[in-house]
Amino acid sequence: MDRLNEECGIVAVYDLNKGGGKKNVAPIVVRALLEMQNRGQLSAGLTSYNPTRDRILQTHKELGSVHEVFSLNNPFKSKRLMAEYAGHAAIGHNRYATSGAMDSAQAQPFERMHGRMWKWFAIGFNGNLANYESMKRELEGSGYHITYHADTEVMMHHINRELRGDDPPDFKELFANLASIFDGAYNITFINAAGDLVVMRDPLGIKPLCYAEKDGLLVAASESVVLTNMGFESYQDLQPGELLVANADGYRVERYWPEEQRAHCFFEWVYFSNLASNLDGRSVYKVREAIGRELAKQEILPDREEHLVLAVPETAETVANTFAFNLGLKRVNGLLRNRYVGRTFIDGVNRGENVRLKFTPLREVIEGKKIFLVDDTLVRGTTLKTVVEELRERGKVKEVHVRIGNPPIMGPCFYGIDMPTVQELFAPPFLNGTRNGEVPPEILERMAAAIGADSLSYLSIKKLVKAVGLPKQHLCMACLNNDYPTPVGQERYKEALRNAGM
Repeated sequence: MDRLNEECGIVAVYDLNKGGGKKNVAPIVVRALLEMQNRGQLSAGLTSYNPTRDRILQTHKELGSVHEVFSLNNPFKSKRLMAEYAGHAAIGHNRYATSGAMDSAQAQPFERMHGRMWKWFAIGFNGNLANYESMKRELEGSGYHITYHADTEVMMHHINRELRGDDPPDFKELFANLASIFDGAYNITFINAAGDLVVMRDPLGIKPLCYAEKDGLLVAASESVVLTNMGFESYQDLQPGELLVANADGYRVERYWPEEQRAHCFFEWVYFSNLASNLDGRSVYKVREAIGRELAKQEILPDREEHLVLAVPETAETVANTFAFNLGLKRVNGLLRNRYVGRTFIDGVNRGENVRLKFTPLREVIEGKKIFLVDDTLVRGTTLKTVVEELRERGKVKEVHVRIGNPPIMGPCFYGIDMPTVQELFAPPFLNGTRNGEVPPEILERMAAAIGADSLSYLSIKKLVKAVGLPKQHLCMACLNNDYPTPVGQERYKEALRNAGM
């Protein structure tokens, strides 16, 4: 069975108020998951803590969007679910798996029952363990059976190992022990039947994580949009190597691992995160605006009046808008996206046909025009090639000039972004070893021809770093420059090159 990668959103909520009348936080978790639906549409779930139930921890999870899983279009059923899973502490999860089986058993949180309350726990996970395969083999060699082939399952077994013995855990020590084993990106939410909730961010801070507390309500989430839309006036980023522990006594933030290096995933700003979020002090919207400005600086326009700017919807919209504004060009919605064609509907259809189902060129707007087609990234090339074909054949455009708000993708990601093998990537065969994102004009011509465009240009790594606004040494850009921030990531890249015959 294929291994399941986890590109997800996580949330944790705790009502810290003393005494009776505690708030049911299950609806708050569901609302948070709605705010982060962009981080995963395959499944959703929550685990709530309620010491007045026989099932102190209780998990509800299914395939589908948040609306579907929690029956939000059926007020009676949704209200019943919120009552059944009521609790004053809970964790929640959105999942977007990049491979493997799609069934409700793979949905998170994962729960492990035990008679001892502090050994009965549930976890949710965002990221990807680069050393999953070696950990899986080690567990199987010790007599474990791996059922779901997911990083979360392996994590669950390792946490279970840490909980052996007769004494409740020291969470700082527990997660430090895990960090000495895990290699990759791993933000984790943990809740047990003793009423302890833990939120931890991996030592490199590859994935975003933040928290806020007001009037006794504590909320932690993958993205800040959750907190701002709930009315929190301020929030904190959980720093790399920190964990947050909450229980009946309140909450505390502790450092479980020394801060030695940061490797924030640049792709979170470019593509993955909600436009309204702020990650490690940098606004997603502002970063995409800056990318559009940097792209515009690269252009020379001899016939400005003939050009229109289109975006490949929807994550490239802000880049395209800023690109057009800075060049004084007309920005039009000449490529429409069908938001009602979901992943389940198009599963099994070839990628080119998927694109035709998703996008419709608006001929009345773009016929006979020279088009700047702006996209945030170019990974395989299949999507853009089909979009360019559609613009020519159905949109009847005169020219298509593709502009990418990202440097060329030169290697796979082992930390949670859905990047394919080296063989499937568009750029490596053309660039063969470049590490700075600068592409010679003659190579750009060949790359443009390969996707059927009249021209193609990328943003350089230097300009991308400027747009993000963080020090280069604080960013993970391994898929751009092959500089992987973990030992296993480096080894896996070497293996990927060998498999590609490079």
